[in-house]
Amino acid sequence: MNLLDRFINCRPEADYEELKNYKIKVPENFNFSYDVIDVYAKEAPEKRALVWCDDTDEEHIFNFSEISRYSQQAANFLVDKGIKKGDRVMLFLRRRYEFWWLMPALHRIGAIAIPATTQLLDDDIVYRNNSADIKMIIAMDDGKIEKQVDLAMRKSPSVETLVTVSGPRPGWVDFHAELEKYGTSFPRPTGDAATHNEDPMLMYFTSGTSGYPKMVLHNFLYPLGHITTARFWQQVRDDGLHLSIAETGWAKAAWGKIYGQWIAGTGLFVYDMLGFTPDAFFKRLVHYQVTTFCAPPTVYRFLIRQDLKKYDLSCLKYACTAGEALNAEVYRSFYEQTGLKIFEGFGQSESSVLVGNFPGMEPKPGSMGKPAPGYDIELIDEDGKRTETNQIGHLVVHLEKGHPIGLFCGYYRNEDQTKEALGGPWYDTGDTGYYDEDGYIWYVGRSDDIIKSSGFRVSPFEVESVLQEHPGVLECAVTGIPDASRGQLVKATIVLNKGYTASRELEVEIKTFVTERLAVYKIPRRIEFVDELPKTTSGKIRRMEIRKKDNEGNKSL
Repeated sequence: MNLLDRFINCRPEADYEELKNYKIKVPENFNFSYDVIDVYAKEAPEKRALVWCDDTDEEHIFNFSEISRYSQQAANFLVDKGIKKGDRVMLFLRRRYEFWWLMPALHRIGAIAIPATTQLLDDDIVYRNNSADIKMIIAMDDGKIEKQVDLAMRKSPSVETLVTVSGPRPGWVDFHAELEKYGTSFPRPTGDAATHNEDPMLMYFTSGTSGYPKMVLHNFLYPLGHITTARFWQQVRDDGLHLSIAETGWAKAAWGKIYGQWIAGTGLFVYDMLGFTPDAFFKRLVHYQVTTFCAPPTVYRFLIRQDLKKYDLSCLKYACTAGEALNAEVYRSFYEQTGLKIFEGFGQSESSVLVGNFPGMEPKPGSMGKPAPGYDIELIDEDGKRTETNQIGHLVVHLEKGHPIGLFCGYYRNEDQTKEALGGPWYDTGDTGYYDEDGYIWYVGRSDDIIKSSGFRVSPFEVESVLQEHPGVLECAVTGIPDASRGQLVKATIVLNKGYTASRELEVEIKTFVTERLAVYKIPRRIEFVDELPKTTSGKIRRMEIRKKDNEGNKSL
C-alpha cells in the first residue's frame, strides 16, 4: 500500500513523457504527520517505516503504527515544555532514530523544525540561535555538539530549553527519561492552533558557499513536492528500502530520508555510522536488502576505488546522485562494477528535485537530465530569452503560472532577499548550464564560478572532470585568477592521491594530460597542490575562498 494515488494525477509507474501533464492534488490544510503517517498507521499499521542500525550493531525497526505513536507522544512532551505553533526548534541528531519521532511531532504542533549538522561550533550555533530566535535545542551526545551548545548558550538569550536524547546531562532535559510520562494521542489541532498549507513548517540554513547562511523557509506543502524526488527520480518502490547518504542536518535528508519516500510507501534504511568504512557499509546494505540508493558524487568517487564485485549487490535496483555534478568517469566505473546506471539529479535547499533523469530516460553520463515534473524550468540568456543548444545560460524556475509545490516560500526574516528571489517572473537558481541537441541539461557551475578568459567562458566542472581522470588527482577545484592580458587565467587547485608527491614534473605531466583532452583556452595555466580544499560543513567546495586568497595574493605583489 502507498498513498501516491491520493496526491498525484498520474500512474506511479508513469514515464517522463506521461509526466509532462503531472500535477499534485493539493489537500486542504495538508499536514504530513496526520495525512501520511497516521493514515498508514490506521490502514497499514504493520507497514515498515524505518530500519535503523549503528556501528555497535544496535538495531531498531519501526512500523508506521509505532512512528505515529512515538511522534504523538513526543508532541505531548514538546507542548509540555512550552513549544507551540510557530516556535523554532533546532535539532542536532545526526542520524539518530529519534529524528523520525521528533520531526513529525513538530509538524503536528505547527512548530518550525530546523535540522542542523553536528559539525557546527559554538559561534555557528550562536549565529543560528539569534538569527532565528531558537526557543529549544534538541541534541544527541556525540562527544562534541552538546558541549558546543553549552558554550553557545552564553550568547543565546532566546533559547529556553535544552533537550538531550543521550541520557542525563546537567542543565538538559532527558528526553527518554521523560517521554513515557506522556500520552500517545495528540489530536489534530483546531482553531488558531491548526496548521495551514501556507504556514512555515521547516527551515534550513544554507551551506554558505558564497557568504553567511541564508534561512530557507518551506511551508506544509513541501513534503508533497518530494513525491517527484522519491518516486520519479530516486525511483523508490512500495515496500522497498531506500538509503540516502545524508546527515539529518542537511536538506538532502528531506530529499531522501522522510517525506517523498514515506508517501511512496518505501521504508527508510538509516545507518548511523561514525565514519565511512566500505566493508561495514556494504555488509549492512546487503544484510538489510536495500533496494534504492542515493549518495553525493564524493561518495561514488570513493566507492569506485573499492572492489565492488565482491559484494552481492543484486538487491539494489536503482542508484542516483545529487549535490554536485557527476564526473562521467565515475558513472562509467560504477556501471562497469555493478551494472547500475546512476541517475543524476539537481536541486537546492530551496527546492525539491529541479532537474533529473527520470523513468523512460537514458542517462547521459555527466548530464543533470531534464526539467522535473511540476516545475517550469528553462535556461535563459542575459536578455531573458531561452538559450540555444550548447549556449550557456542561467537556470531559472518560471513563476508566471504560479508557485511550484516544493519550491521554498522565502528567506526567513529577510523580505528584501525574498522579493529579489521570488518577486519577479522567475526564480534564478544561481546555477548555469547548457542544452545539448536532445534537450538534456549539462551543468556548468555557479554563476559566480564561471571563468572568462580571452573572451571565452570556461566551465570549472568541465576542467575538473578531465583533471579527475588523472590517476594522481583525488580532488580538485578550478577557479579563475586575474590576468592583465586575458582577464582571467584558469587555475587548478589539486589534492593528490596517496603515492603521489607534488613536484614540477607532476605539474607538467598533469598539464600535458589535460592538453590532450581540452581546448587550449580551458587548460589550467597555474596549478597549486594542497593538502585539502576549503569546504562547507556539508562538504561542498568553497571556490569563493580560493578566489579570495588568490585575489589577496595578487594585491600584495
